[in-house]
Amino acid sequence: MAVSNNIIATINFIALICSIPIIFTGIWLASKPDNHCIRSLPWPIVFVGILFLLLAFTGFVGAHWNKPGLLSFYLFCNAALIVTGIILLILAFIVTHPSGAFSVPGREYDEYRYMGYSEWLRDHITDPENWGSIRACLASSSTCTKMPPTVCGYQYVNPITWINPTNPMGDVDCIIWNNDPNQLCYNCDSCKAGVLGNLRKEWKEANVILIIAVIALICLYLIAFNAYKNSQTGSKK
Repeated sequence: MAVSNNIIATINFIALICSIPIIFTGIWLASKPDNHCIRSLPWPIVFVGILFLLLAFTGFVGAHWNKPGLLSFYLFCNAALIVTGIILLILAFIVTHPSGAFSVPGREYDEYRYMGYSEWLRDHITDPENWGSIRACLASSSTCTKMPPTVCGYQYVNPITWINPTNPMGDVDCIIWNNDPNQLCYNCDSCKAGVLGNLRKEWKEANVILIIAVIALICLYLIAFNAYKNSQTGSKK
């Protein structure tokens, strides 16, 4: 039984160390300038990392001090976390798969179509209740300072001053744009779409961390379960 417990303790010690990058990934996302105004989205990654850490710690303690009941609880929680992680990955793929970004000739950056993003993402981020606080936060950053749609035909003066649109009826945002630094295009669909585009890009990167975490949990569970089963079989002989 000592050998089996040593195996479980060792792999959980490694998993405990691996949980630290997951937590820091969530903190990194929260510190990004464009995520600073949307505080609720990056923290699930931190939450998953903390659960991963607690789970690994539980498995390590149960194995190192030979606590069969704690090991059984550890295996149950591990299985539950695997299922939760898979569900989160499926939902994240559904939410982040649609993209509203499109390239415009003569522009070094993409423009965005608001309706090109998933309905959940649009409703969660840009509904009137949430967008009011997000908009106020964006006004203090450099986000959305240069987003009058190309179709409007605005003449560039500087990043926050565009004049004489040649096609003011080309898009609803053409009328909304205002050179007032406190207004600009913060109420434009193109600004909302730009925020969603940045979030989508960073969450797709964060999904890679989640995929690695789920694969690690599955491997961890299989090794720990076999070691635990062998230890239980050995104790009955």
